[in-house]
Amino acid sequence: MKETANQDFTTGSIPVKMVRFMLPILGALVLQAMYSAVDLMIVGHFGTTAGISGIATGSNVLNLFTFFTSNLSVGVTVLLGRYLGEHREDRIGRLIGGAVIFFTGLSVLFSVIMFAFARPIASLMQAPPEAADLTVQYIRNCAVGFIFVVFYNFISSVMRGMGNSRLPLIFVAIACVVNILGDLLLVAGLKMNVVGAALATIFAQAVSVILSVIIIFKQRLPFKITRRDFCINEQIKLFFMIGLPLGFQEILTNGTFLALCAFVNHMGLDCSSGYGVAQKIQAFVMLIPIAIMQSLASFVAQNVGAGREDRGLSALRWSMGIGVLVGLVVAVGIFIRGDIVAEIFSDDAAVVARAFEFMKGFAPEAFLTSVLFSFMGYFNAHSKSFFVMLMGILQSLVVRLPLSYYMSVRPGANLTGVGMAAPTATVFGILLGLVYYLYLRKKKVIVINKEV
Repeated sequence: MKETANQDFTTGSIPVKMVRFMLPILGALVLQAMYSAVDLMIVGHFGTTAGISGIATGSNVLNLFTFFTSNLSVGVTVLLGRYLGEHREDRIGRLIGGAVIFFTGLSVLFSVIMFAFARPIASLMQAPPEAADLTVQYIRNCAVGFIFVVFYNFISSVMRGMGNSRLPLIFVAIACVVNILGDLLLVAGLKMNVVGAALATIFAQAVSVILSVIIIFKQRLPFKITRRDFCINEQIKLFFMIGLPLGFQEILTNGTFLALCAFVNHMGLDCSSGYGVAQKIQAFVMLIPIAIMQSLASFVAQNVGAGREDRGLSALRWSMGIGVLVGLVVAVGIFIRGDIVAEIFSDDAAVVARAFEFMKGFAPEAFLTSVLFSFMGYFNAHSKSFFVMLMGILQSLVVRLPLSYYMSVRPGANLTGVGMAAPTATVFGILLGLVYYLYLRKKKVIVINKEV
């Protein structure tokens, strides 16, 4: 891989460059989603129904910490892209060095919290009695190797900031293969159930991180980094102030999903396991909107640094259009035949039926989220992450959480009603994003100087 893999987004065809940059990001997200999906799939066929519930609940807890650190690293992506657009490469070494120190300390802290409080967390999540111990085992085993999860996401954020989306794809492809082999050995072969799934996931992340460090240092990077850069410095505050609102928003958003998981767990083991399967399908459905958000943040950040707001706005429009078109196809597919997809993860008819119930209500989210996440990526690139956090808070607390709870406790409650809470909250978020964009244009915070 040569330096030319790091793209300049300030010139050339916007849709062509966006799609070329986004496809490897999407591929990496697909493979990354296969981690827990493969865990659930193999446990579903070679383990127990309680094991499915244990992984579903435990992975929700792990995701809370993972997505928080991943969103913090968006600050690194935005700053790195901006420094490149401004031709201030001299600042990048200190940015990366400070971030390494910061994320090392944070990963250790989160590992200790997850390991020490695994049982109280499982109890708070109302894990079904049959799955409580398995939930604790999954959380604790993942906690031990959490530092590798953090640094995979950090390294990927650095590469995206440089305009390089291909290396993260290679890293996650390696990890995915290792994880599948580990699951087959530990779960299908040695019958280690959720413990084997957790160990396979963490080992795969460790292999990916180690190989990625080796590969990166063989590249011709557009900046220099020295030992003196690895210290607590001023760059930590800069990326932290961008990433913290996003991380806080992710805590609240995933806190909502944790609450939703608790609501569903209260409905019984079949609903808990069915929702766990639906979550894995949901994770794949959300990959295109997430890829759009990540690629748009990098694309727009470079153009903001270069003073090309016209290209940033055009990229926003393209991302929404592409996302909605693809999302409509996905939405129709999972609404009509989501049961076929659910059967990949479990051969228990009751679990498959409950998963399909949820996906029917969730289906519109497949295209609505592309619009919302496009706004989020655009605002993040302009360092307006506080508003992105506010959007997430309002969506979760005003719409998604109350509606999910009501749908889970009302007479004749089923998972279709619970699934409808997500797209309803997303429509609310889109309206907030549109109003805020118009506000920024009116206040001339965003000024389009050229014809798009």
